[in-house]
Amino acid sequence: MANKVRRAIHLVCSATVALALLLLLGAGHGTVPALGKALVPGGGIWASSSAQTTARTETLTLPELDEPVRVSFTAEGYASIEARTDHDLFLAQGYVTARLRLTQLDLQRRMGQGRLSELVGAAGVKSDTFELSLGLLRTAHARWAATPPDSASGRALTAYAAGVNSWIGTLEKTGEWPTIYGLTGVRPRPWTPIDTLVVQGVLTQQMNFNTIPLDYALLHRSLGRELTEAWFPVQAPTTQRPYDPGPYRALPPAPLTVPNANAADPDAPPAAPAGTSTAPSSAHEGIALPDTVRQLDFNSNAWAANGPKVAGGGAMLAGDPHLQTTLPSYWFQLSLRSPGYRVAGGTLPGVPGVLAGHNEHISWSLTNAQTVGTLYYREKLSPDRPDSYYWDGAWRPMEKAHYTIPVRGGATKNLTVDLTVHGPMMTVLGQRVSVNWMGNYAHNDLDALLAANRAHDFASFRRALRDWKAPALNFVYADDRGHIGTVLAGDVPQTPKGSRPWLPLSGTGAEDVVGTIPYDALPRAYDPPGHLVASTNQRPAGPDYPYFLGTTMNFDPGYRQAAIERFHTDRGALRTEDYTTLHNDVTDDLAVRLVPALLAALDDEKLTGRQRAARDLLADWNHTMDSDSPAASVWWTFLDSYLHAVFEPWWDEKKVPADKDRWILDLDRSPIPLREALEHWTLDDPDNAAFTPPDGPHRDAPQVMRAAFRTAVADLTRELGPRPSTWTWGKLHTREIPSITGAPGLGYEPYADDGSPWTVDAAGGDLNSSYGPSFRLIARWTGPGAGTAVAIYPGGQSDTPTSAWYDNLVPLWRDETYLPLRPPERPADTAATWSLRTGD
Repeated sequence: MANKVRRAIHLVCSATVALALLLLLGAGHGTVPALGKALVPGGGIWASSSAQTTARTETLTLPELDEPVRVSFTAEGYASIEARTDHDLFLAQGYVTARLRLTQLDLQRRMGQGRLSELVGAAGVKSDTFELSLGLLRTAHARWAATPPDSASGRALTAYAAGVNSWIGTLEKTGEWPTIYGLTGVRPRPWTPIDTLVVQGVLTQQMNFNTIPLDYALLHRSLGRELTEAWFPVQAPTTQRPYDPGPYRALPPAPLTVPNANAADPDAPPAAPAGTSTAPSSAHEGIALPDTVRQLDFNSNAWAANGPKVAGGGAMLAGDPHLQTTLPSYWFQLSLRSPGYRVAGGTLPGVPGVLAGHNEHISWSLTNAQTVGTLYYREKLSPDRPDSYYWDGAWRPMEKAHYTIPVRGGATKNLTVDLTVHGPMMTVLGQRVSVNWMGNYAHNDLDALLAANRAHDFASFRRALRDWKAPALNFVYADDRGHIGTVLAGDVPQTPKGSRPWLPLSGTGAEDVVGTIPYDALPRAYDPPGHLVASTNQRPAGPDYPYFLGTTMNFDPGYRQAAIERFHTDRGALRTEDYTTLHNDVTDDLAVRLVPALLAALDDEKLTGRQRAARDLLADWNHTMDSDSPAASVWWTFLDSYLHAVFEPWWDEKKVPADKDRWILDLDRSPIPLREALEHWTLDDPDNAAFTPPDGPHRDAPQVMRAAFRTAVADLTRELGPRPSTWTWGKLHTREIPSITGAPGLGYEPYADDGSPWTVDAAGGDLNSSYGPSFRLIARWTGPGAGTAVAIYPGGQSDTPTSAWYDNLVPLWRDETYLPLRPPERPADTAATWSLRTGD
């Protein structure tokens, strides 16, 4: 009943949004032109093909197929594709994905190509300018040019594009376009392999592109080097839990074997003498950083156990990559069967194959490795040579990339991007630099992914991932022979000894990348003696690892890791349902460590009745961030007050430039290194000088904790009323799942929920979070070829709000209910079947 009500709400909201847009777009307004063609009865927005919103049993003709293909659907919308050739498998994957997710496919590629403005108008210009400057489209062209047509990825990309275009071709004939195209009069272009590579690049960027070196530079300017290195160190002061404890191999850096697709030709002739250059180009202007184009939050979990930790033996794996939760989701769940593939799991719409899942013999999930992937170079420039830079002993001309940005309802924008040997020149966070990002190299990661889909043991899985380059990921593994492991795969750039890659580097050539960490020296684990491997974005290796991986700004402090390890110790031999419990665990391990110190600081302290009641809530608390827990609210508010009480006087005195663009420096987001510093000082160095504000009276940790606790109680009283027993966490903390279009009413509205950024069931740093476990997977192996898998994600298979499959999986995800991850093999499992036939 609830689902029917929700679908009715979406239908009403869709109609309301459409009506408002009709009134605007029918007549035009300001810079928005009239779109009469979109309003023609029988076409445009009036068309609503039932095939777009539901799946019914039917026979369809796809002339590009070699052999017939069967596609079956469960009642929940999960699709299984059975094909007689690998070509037909990927063609059908493209077709099925396009039928259910065409709007998402087009919006994702438009974002990466810098063509959002063509559809959404001026609101897309900021994103388009950034993407064209960074160069995902340039990289995609380079990658496709370097892809052999007869390679696994070359064939898959071509077939997938043909499948997407088969559905676009059908819409061109029927005119039954999704609403956004009927309203705007804009149509999706035919899909190409380059579009797939752009979409792949978008996810890489959202996971791996960041501004950490520029943030460090801002900290050096304000806090100074000494405080910056003490408070944002390379190595954390707290105990870490790497999954690869060593010993480590020290090998020479591996050369980057493919070119940076966004770099100038280093063999270009030196620049012409001064006076012959043109005027500075528009690329010299500041580049804004939309939140959609960079890594903002990072939390993911993946773990695997074997031997005595698994009931009945064998191996078991669980994963839950944490991303923005949206409608539609990042994920599209499929089972794929052909002569070369028998794989099921979460796919990335627009990309062939399965990103996280299982085949007949192995299962895997992934987490963000968090290693350094974005370097910035300060080029040597001269006002006498405005279009040149000094590198390797000579002045070089900057290459130019010219673009036009069509803006629906507005004037076309022109953009010129300057390119150096390090990458595109951009002004980011007020600093003019060139960007050397690992996502801009012409790698072929899809070949690696498809090889991993076909792997049958750890050796073949690890061999497949040798060619995975960006983003750097931790792949956690379990197989039907009872083995488990973890592999870090991806390029981790290395600069000359003595350089500091966490800061902007010299562009003269002295600090250029000398290579990457060799694959055989990257952190990994296989069948460890503790029978558990776990990856939670923590630093994967110990302090004696011989290569630079990143700083405390990169890696998670390990609170989720500690909770996962403790769960495996406390529970003994585990079953699938135990991993369901662990997926949804909301124990805050930082609270486990610090609340006793807070209670000790409050001992013998004269407290008001309300403060005493709040203190007693913490004393009786089990450290879980349950939505009905008032103690969770006290803890969260206290920690925020504690962090501000310690660092805000320094931020104000030193004028640290913290705002929403410089998010790593923003105290409201509780930067990871500062949380680790507070933990370390509170427990091990309570008289640290940081507790005493600049030019202020001496303070120690207990004094600051007591003041912060009083502030927290006062803040909660103002916000939630005078009775601490009513300060439940759900009154402060909510989740929502917004629509990717941003249209109000088309998302899953905010609701009170459990969790925090530091719990296994994680949420984002904002109290109203749209971030968290985006795809939960559990695989259980009991013997050779014998296993089961379940999965769930917060969304639905369709991107059409009126579809029964738009958000039908959200209530299951909220209720900790998982669905079998398998092809529908019994008639009872099959709700609809598409028989895809050739054109013969």
